[in-house]
Amino acid sequence: MLSSIIKFVPTAIIVAVALFAQGCVSLNKTSQKSTSMNQLIIAEPMQVSYKSEIAIARLSEVILRAEVTDDQRAQLYYDRGVIYDSVGLRSLARLDFNRALLLKPNLVNAYNFIGIHYTQMQEYMQAYDAFDSALDLAPEHEYAYLNRGIALYYGGRPELALDDFNVFHQRQKDDPYRVLWMYLAEYEVDSEAANIALKKRSTNIYDKTWAKQVIRLYLGEINQGDFITHLTDGVKSNKALTDRLCEAYFYLGKYNQIKGRQSIAANFFKLALGTNVYEFVEHRYAKLELTLMREAIKGSVEPE
Repeated sequence: MLSSIIKFVPTAIIVAVALFAQGCVSLNKTSQKSTSMNQLIIAEPMQVSYKSEIAIARLSEVILRAEVTDDQRAQLYYDRGVIYDSVGLRSLARLDFNRALLLKPNLVNAYNFIGIHYTQMQEYMQAYDAFDSALDLAPEHEYAYLNRGIALYYGGRPELALDDFNVFHQRQKDDPYRVLWMYLAEYEVDSEAANIALKKRSTNIYDKTWAKQVIRLYLGEINQGDFITHLTDGVKSNKALTDRLCEAYFYLGKYNQIKGRQSIAANFFKLALGTNVYEFVEHRYAKLELTLMREAIKGSVEPE
């Protein structure tokens, strides 16, 4: 399968990397078990699109020079903030979202983005307030439920997170990502019940959806090596490969975290960050996961 990716993705850097010794060495001097190795797939990190750079320049010029209403200027700030966010310029994005809200206090999506940024900074109370504002203005804003649920999950309130994740899941029961976030929160509350619920919900997900493989991994139906081996199935471009790896490596990080393999989990979170797919949920929170891991070991050596 790797050969087909090379054919379709000439710019991708696809390398086999020795990963995480999983074998064990026998105490018997005359025999030694070989170390089992997985193979990682590494795509070329996404680069900032020239279209994004041009869009930022044009929006900046319009904001500075055009005679527009406050509502129009608020929308321009919001639009530029979204582009800043998509290329990883979080602080500039947050400035623009706040400027937009000063001009137009009912701009729902700006509250949603600000809540996400507060979550990434571990400013959970401010995040809850931002998502509450979004939902007060637009009770049907389903992604505000997802993002508030994530904030509650990382804020140490998994029971409350489940309420929001459940609302989000009910809107589309065949979405594997909605099922996965439900599982992560449920696991914090009751791991055994979480596995039973995951098995039940997985029946709603089409088998050929690639992320179904994440669920199968979590259920123990496939092992980590098989999961990684099939990551490239159906991928025909470097963009598609990078997107998939961002998601896959984040969920592999969470999987190893659950298994108590903290160093391996940290490596997978770093690999997710290395894709530069800034707008994905998985990229946003891979960084937070690493921060939390560093804090958990109280200033000792950075997770390897």
